[in-house]
Order: sequence, then C-alpha cells, then structure tokens
Amino acid sequence: MASDIIMPQMGESVAEGTIVRWLKQVGDTVERDEPIFEITTDKVDAEIPAPVSGVILSISVVAGQTVEVGTVVGRMGAAGEATGQSVAAVAVAVAQPTPGASSAVVTPAAPLALSKPRSEMTAAELRQTRSTPVVRKIAEEHGISLRDVSGTGSDARVTKKDIEAFIASGQHSAVAAPPPVAVTASAAAKAPAGRVDLGVPVGVPRVAVTAGAADRVEGMTPMRRTISDRMIQSKHYSAHVHTCFEVDYGRVDALRRKYKDQYAERGTKLTFTAFLARATVDALRAFPIVNSSHDGESVTFRGDINLGIAVALDWGLLVPVVKQADEKSLLGLSKSINDLGDRARKKKLVPDDLAGLTFCITNPGIFGCQWGTPIIPQPTVAILGVGTIEKRVKVITHPDGSDSIGIKLCGYLTLGFDHRVIDGAVADQFMGHVKKSLESFDESGM
Repeated sequence: MASDIIMPQMGESVAEGTIVRWLKQVGDTVERDEPIFEITTDKVDAEIPAPVSGVILSISVVAGQTVEVGTVVGRMGAAGEATGQSVAAVAVAVAQPTPGASSAVVTPAAPLALSKPRSEMTAAELRQTRSTPVVRKIAEEHGISLRDVSGTGSDARVTKKDIEAFIASGQHSAVAAPPPVAVTASAAAKAPAGRVDLGVPVGVPRVAVTAGAADRVEGMTPMRRTISDRMIQSKHYSAHVHTCFEVDYGRVDALRRKYKDQYAERGTKLTFTAFLARATVDALRAFPIVNSSHDGESVTFRGDINLGIAVALDWGLLVPVVKQADEKSLLGLSKSINDLGDRARKKKLVPDDLAGLTFCITNPGIFGCQWGTPIIPQPTVAILGVGTIEKRVKVITHPDGSDSIGIKLCGYLTLGFDHRVIDGAVADQFMGHVKKSLESFDESGM
C-alpha cells in the first residue's frame, strides 16, 4: 500500500517549510529512515527520512516551494504500484496553476481576539483572523491590511505567496507602516501603573535597491530572514552594553594538553569551548540575574542553565542548546557541545535542540576575531563573545616583585548585556568570576 510523504512538524511554532532539494527521485528505492529530501524552516534546516522502505512513486512539491506542515509532498510504495509524477511534470503544474488554487496553504495560527462574533464578520475580516504569523508579519512590515489582499488559500485565506504577489504588484505603495512613537516622560507618567507599551518593532521597511547589469540578486533564505528579524528586534528592544576582559589561558591549555588523550578515549574532543562553558556555568550560578529573561515588565530567573553554543554554518547561524548544563561535568559538556555542533553542520538537529536557551556563547575567535560586540538573543539578557586565543607578549611579575617579559596564551572575552536588567558592576563581577575560573581552573573537575 502506498504511503504519503508529508511536510513534517518541526516545532510547535513552525507552520510551514520549504523544500530545498530532493535527495531521491521518482523510481529510486530507499530504506526506511534514509534521507529523501531536505527542508528549511524559520527554526531549523533538516534532512527528512523516508517513513517506510520502498520506491518513490511520486513527487508533488518541487524544490523551492513552501507548503504548510502536514502537506503531502510525495508518495512511496512498492515498485510498479504507481507510475508516479516526475519533478518536471510537477514543475509544469506549478508554473500553470489553476485559477483560485494555491500551492502553499499555510496552517492558521491561533485566532486573534475578536471584537465581534464570527457570524457577523465580513469575508475580509475572517481572512485576517485566519492568517498565519508569517503572513501577518510580512503585512505589518509593509503597512498592508490583509483586508486588501485577495486570498487564494483555503476559504480565501491569504497565503505567503498571496502577500508577496501583492507587494510585487505595487498596490501597497500608498500605505506606509506607522513610524515609531517617541514616548515622553510625561506620557509615561500618565500611563496606567506608570508603564507605556513601546511596541517593539520586528523587521524594518525594505530599502529600494537598483541592480546593475553585472549584479546578481539572490532571495533571502528563511533562515537568513529569521536572523535578520531577530537581530533588528534585539537591537530595538534591549539596552545593549558591552564589557571586555582579557584572560590568560595558560592553565586551561596545560590541562587540555594533559587530558585530551583521555577524553578522546571516552569519545570526545577536549576543546577550549568546554572549559569556557564550565567557567560560564559556574559564573551563572553565582550571578543568576545573568541567567534571566526580561519581558519589559518583569524579570524571570531561570531554574535551569540552558547554554547555547553558536555554530557558524555556510548557510547561516544556529544556536543549539546544551540543556541543564549546570548538571553536567566537563566531560558531559564536551560531549554535548561536540555532538550538537556536529549535528548542526550535518543538518541533523531537531527543533528541541534549539529551544530553551537561557544564555549564549558565541565564538568569532575561531575566525581570528580579537573581540566583538555580540547581539543578545531575545528574551535572554546577556551573551558571551569569545575572541581568538593567541600568544602575546606580557609583563610578568614574579613573587619577589620583579618584572620580566614573557609569552602568554591570551584572549578577550566580551559580555553583551541588557543594562535595563544588569548593572555594569554586576556584569564586571560576572566576567571577573569567569576569568578567575579559567585562570585557576580546578583540576579535580577534569
């Protein structure tokens, strides 16, 4: 019996996915759990395995198409069970859609709060309540009312393709997104309980760019769009301040060299990142405010330390999360960090691997960066940036008080923190704790 191949659910908040490429074609024989196509969402890129063993009978969604979760993208079964539809045939069908049909119907999000019963709402109003977060966000960024957009989805719902076509048509040019409102002290004082909703902006209006004859234009991938929106959101929302400390890695380097073979025998590579993670976790225990989240009105102190380790990829950036890092030994941290990094590069992460972040470490130092000013991932309140580790000439003070010139293995650490939540003194004390832990690392923890 033939089985459907569906667009999988890659997380609670993921409503749709884009097929990047098919790894198998119609007529190919595959084993169960063998990767058959690759997808990208706003959460994760992944290779999707075959649900059963058999032959690819048909492919109904071609590479580049975005469809809702649960959409049938192909079929599998026994050899000869069906002739199947080739990718080329599907491409022709996509290029010549039937009137009113949609190739990408997106699952509706939770309904908006309604000001009147659905029975009294117009078709345009119903369309607006059924749109997805992705569609509503695009509309908001461009100052578009969904009531003005003709929907081709189920029950005339506006799909992502509909809103993008509306933008391309230029019909929205007369509608501008409302500018940010400057809140004065007097306005804030008059607000209930002394608070004003600042309306954190997500995304920014697009800037017109004219392409020359020799230029190449590429659309942003879903991952790149997500990174873009989150960076803008965080810079608008948090009061970013940075503090930078230099660390002597001599102690850590000696321990790493001493124990790296033992760690290799236990199945993991002992890197500087594991030591940094251990020192960071200890400092987060000592300064729980740095392991908190802020929603504009209250601070939530996290019970677990879920440590994100940013992984730079050829196609973007991911931050897989080591869950309950405070309960892991140095060996456990090393194994978790290496496993998550390896699966990120192989596109084997699942949404849960990216969820629950309470604090993040990013390491541009692997590319030679001395130090930087990292952006805080929301809704956390701080991020640690790691600079390159290198030999530097330093003045060495001996026990008798005399000085000499020597070579030290050093690097900079930068803490980006939200000054609304964390005072500068606390941030510096936190960094001092990390520095001390690294420079006098306890060998008993190996």
